[in-house]
Amino acid sequence: MYKYLFIDFDDTLYDTRGNADIALREAYDHFHFDRNFPDYETFNRSYWKTNLELWDAYAKGEITRDYLMVERFRRPIADGIDESGKHLDPSDKFCLEVSDVFLDFCAEKPGVVEGAHEIMAYLREKGYKLYMCSNGFHEVQYRKLKSSNLLDAFDGVILSEDAGANKPKKEYFDYAIRKAGAVLSETLMIGDTFSTDILGAKNYGMDCIFFNRHPESFVAPEPVTYEITSLKEIRDIL
Repeated sequence: MYKYLFIDFDDTLYDTRGNADIALREAYDHFHFDRNFPDYETFNRSYWKTNLELWDAYAKGEITRDYLMVERFRRPIADGIDESGKHLDPSDKFCLEVSDVFLDFCAEKPGVVEGAHEIMAYLREKGYKLYMCSNGFHEVQYRKLKSSNLLDAFDGVILSEDAGANKPKKEYFDYAIRKAGAVLSETLMIGDTFSTDILGAKNYGMDCIFFNRHPESFVAPEPVTYEITSLKEIRDIL
């Protein structure tokens, strides 16, 4: 039935949150933010709250990539107080410097979601055409693909920057179908983010597998074609 698999990357195959937590601590130490925050956990909470809000806005097309890159560090940094009791100056230049260092640390991390390599090998052996479909940034995603040893697992990489639109927009899926030379009725989307991967696919008329990594705290608000809580369950479907 299915020949083409569109597979999200971040937190579906690549352990983005886990790797980013390690990289965020490295950036915190690199810039000596311990002088500005009571503890790392305070900075970590502020960063993730801001980051999640901004990525949601980016997926909806409400903000630009450049705004996201600066603002996700500007807000947490603005809360920091230096040793003299003055707030840090969250200039664009400094926020971009922090962002660049953080992304460098992120991109070198090899951590994947449990079972990622095994399921990709299984799907390739079964003869599916495999395409990575991501809203992530071009230069970062390719570095993460190489670090995680997943680059050669895919037949192609389809990024929102190349599509000119983000998931869940119709224009992204139009581009993905054209890029892969796929047939809609033979294409299946696999992803962990309901608002972008799953709703985007559903609204496009594409079947999907919702990888619900946190079923204890998230219930799909509407029916999906398939739902799994671990990658190995894909074997029961495909």
